Amino acid sequence: MPQEVMFTPAALDEPWGQKIFERVQSLNLPIKELPRNRLTGLRGENERETYNLAKRTLAVVTAPPSQFKLSPIPPSADWQFHIAEGCPGHCQYCYLAGSLSGPPVIRTFANLPQILENLTVYERAEQITTYEVSCYTDPISIEHLTGSLAECIRYFGTRKNANLRWVSKFDAVDSLLDLPHNGHTQCRMSVNAAPISGRFEGGTASVAARLKALRKLALPSDKGGGGYPIGLVFAPIMPIDDWQLHYSRLFDSISEALDFNCDLTFELISHRFTPGSKEVLQTWYPQSKLDMDEEKRRIKRNKFGGIKYVYDADITKTMKRFFEAEILNRFPNANILYWT
Repeated sequence: MPQEVMFTPAALDEPWGQKIFERVQSLNLPIKELPRNRLTGLRGENERETYNLAKRTLAVVTAPPSQFKLSPIPPSADWQFHIAEGCPGHCQYCYLAGSLSGPPVIRTFANLPQILENLTVYERAEQITTYEVSCYTDPISIEHLTGSLAECIRYFGTRKNANLRWVSKFDAVDSLLDLPHNGHTQCRMSVNAAPISGRFEGGTASVAARLKALRKLALPSDKGGGGYPIGLVFAPIMPIDDWQLHYSRLFDSISEALDFNCDLTFELISHRFTPGSKEVLQTWYPQSKLDMDEEKRRIKRNKFGGIKYVYDADITKTMKRFFEAEILNRFPNANILYWT
């Protein structure tokens, strides 16, 4: 629950913005109506204070025109679109660090109907087009405040050639179970070994709670579930001490939670960081024990000249073989979508 919810005038002019206003009002949360369409009052006396203030604030705004020009997001999906930016979680390896400018306030977009209508421009007539909605936010973390993910699921349930994908570290999924998704939305949970999730994923649901939520989403409707296609995202995979043991235990928990036939995929993402994200993360979490020693990594360059620090080839191959073997042995009918 945020300590304050800000609304811009433009957001309040939108019918969906009014629906969010009513939700927030019903929860008796402090509301601030801003005089202009810009966010103010989010800076503290230092970076740490600014971080804490922003993370406790939800801002309801309108998506700018740039949001309507979609970007491809391989290997996760064909395209990404955004219903919000920012996340109330406190993951010390946060992939948003360095990606979003300014204080890490959570922004949700009030012009959702226009955002969804714009997606049809990118659809292909003869094959399924996939859309990722959780690149810049965790949609479950704010769903109780916005209802926007449910609206997206309803929308994609009506599309013949378009599928939605989302991923979360939160577990409040009950409001999604009865939606008419028609199998067009894949729900995924991000999971990790206990020493990593326990130490570096502050403010999120426990892995056990996430797996319980994923089970609910996957179970057929006649057994009280949502009947969704599901997935597991292992991110970020780290070769911590005794990593095979800890990840094997995680696979044990997954096997226990998903002890029935379901439409299941796996996505495997090893830890990486950029110079920019490291700088931001060390400001946000100055006491973090997260290993970001460049001397222990190799440099990986993208086509634009940017660099990431990734694990060396030998440990990467070892981890990849381990995860592929575990998945094949335990879930022979599941698909591994990618390792990166």
